[in-house]
Amino acid sequence: MTKIHQGGEIRFDPATVLITGASSGIGAELARFYARSGRRLVLWGRDPARLEQVARDCRTMGATVATRELNLADGAAAIVAFREDDDAHPVDLLILAAGLGDMRQKAALTERAETVLELGLVNFATPAALATAGAERMVPRRRGHIVLLGSVAAFHALPFAPGYSGSKAGLLRFAEALRNGLLDHGVGVTLVSPGFVDTPMSRRVRSTKPFLQSAPQAARLIARAVEEERPHLIFPRIFAGLRVLDIVLPRRIRDFVLRRLKAEQAPRPTI
Repeated sequence: MTKIHQGGEIRFDPATVLITGASSGIGAELARFYARSGRRLVLWGRDPARLEQVARDCRTMGATVATRELNLADGAAAIVAFREDDDAHPVDLLILAAGLGDMRQKAALTERAETVLELGLVNFATPAALATAGAERMVPRRRGHIVLLGSVAAFHALPFAPGYSGSKAGLLRFAEALRNGLLDHGVGVTLVSPGFVDTPMSRRVRSTKPFLQSAPQAARLIARAVEEERPHLIFPRIFAGLRVLDIVLPRRIRDFVLRRLKAEQAPRPTI
């Protein structure tokens, strides 16, 4: 990994990039963004056909690509896989983009307990464990950057999606703590908190999706935040203001507003 001075600016140039959730959405667009001659990409995903298509796209752009089919609900297997991949080629940039979105069904009072467990594993526990495994390897090398993909849902106690918003809130606090612990050891941490992005996950949502952005736009914003070593990227920016509003509003008013929010989604497709 080097930092190249180009036109008076510093450009982050990782030799090896590992991306989870690379078979679709933001993860796939980040893979295409970082694909170039001389770079190695290690792409993880659950859908082998879509993952191979992304890999082919990246190879046509000159990158060397390895793929791994893996479900992050199995955190122990993910840790072993990361260490194997890092042994083969030390990872300079670890992007933990995989995640699940879900909410309670319209007629239900709660989510399914099994769904909450899966969200906790895929959105929080396994990414946190992988970020820790990455830090363990990067700190002795005194180089590297870790990106955790959260959500603006972490800022609000969404009554129709406590499992999702809770898992992303846990990731937010973990990312802040990890970054503080690594500040003096040459390893950067960036938390990304996007609003609605046009991905297969967001297309399941049947309610209004304000300020919707494309996956390529999101990938460019994330890559720029990594270059700038930003600790926290929130986009679109209006959600940063809504986060402050959620903090300063009296609980009684905040709860009144949140209880009246409505959202529906299509069932999650099986792979």
